[in-house]
Amino acid sequence: MDWGMKNRMARIINPDTGRAVMVAFDHGYFLGPTHKLEVPRQTITPLLPYADTIMLTRGVLRSSVDPESRANVVLRVSGGSSIVGPDLSDEGLTTSFRDAIRLNVAGVGISVFVGSEHERQTLLNLAELVDKGEEYGIPVLGITAVGKELEKRDARYLSLCCRICAELGTHIVKTYYCEDFEKVTASCPAPIVIAGGPKLETEMDVFDMTYNAIQQGAVGVDMGRNIWQNDHPVAVIRAIRSIVHENLKPKQAHDLFLGLKNEESKKVAGV
Repeated sequence: MDWGMKNRMARIINPDTGRAVMVAFDHGYFLGPTHKLEVPRQTITPLLPYADTIMLTRGVLRSSVDPESRANVVLRVSGGSSIVGPDLSDEGLTTSFRDAIRLNVAGVGISVFVGSEHERQTLLNLAELVDKGEEYGIPVLGITAVGKELEKRDARYLSLCCRICAELGTHIVKTYYCEDFEKVTASCPAPIVIAGGPKLETEMDVFDMTYNAIQQGAVGVDMGRNIWQNDHPVAVIRAIRSIVHENLKPKQAHDLFLGLKNEESKKVAGV
C-alpha cells in the first residue's frame, strides 16, 4: 500500500484505535430533502468536530462544508436513481475521479446491489472505481445496498455481499448489522463499518447496536439518521464515539448521552 493510500486510510480509520466514526449525509442523492437534512449546512456543521469522516455528495460538500473545516470526506460517487423511480439499484458512476481528487477526498463510496436486476453493472462500477483508486491512492468504500427490500439484511446475504466487495478490491465495506454478525465480519477480508439504517426507536437501541457490532468485528460505524434525526445529535455522536474509540458499554454511553443532553437543555434555557 503506497503512502498516499495509507495516509487516506488513516484519515478514515483512526490509527490510534483502529476504529472509525463516520457520519453519512448523502441521503439526498436518492431521497431528496430528507427530514432534518433539509438544510445540509445546519445539520452538518455542529457534528463535524466529532466525526472522523463525513460521507456526502460533491454538491453538498461544495455548498455546505467550509474548506477550512479540515473535514475528512468520503465522497459518494454513485447514483442515478431515486426513491420515486422504478428501481433504486439502477445506479451508475456520477462523479469523475478527477473531481474527487480536486476535492482532496479521503475516499470514495459506491453502492452495490447484489441479487438485483442491476447486480452486474453495480459490481463492475465498483471494480472500475477500485482500479482508479489504486492508480491514484484513494480508498474505495463499497456499500452493500438493499434498496427498498430491508428484509434482505441477514447474515447469509450480507456475508455474500461483503465478501464480493472485498474480492473486487474494496478497501472498506459498509453493511448492515444483523443477527450472527460475526459471520459477516469473519468472512470479509476488508474492514467493515455498519450503517445505521432507518432511525431506531431509542438511543439505547443505537448504542446497543454500535457496541455489539464492534464486539463482533466491525471497525466502526457510518451512521446518518440515527445521529442527525435525533433531537440531540451532538450528544448522540459523542456517546457513539465513546463506544467506538473508548470501549464504553451501552449503559455507560447512555449515561454520557443523558448528561450531555441535560447540559444542552440548560444552555438553551439559559440556566
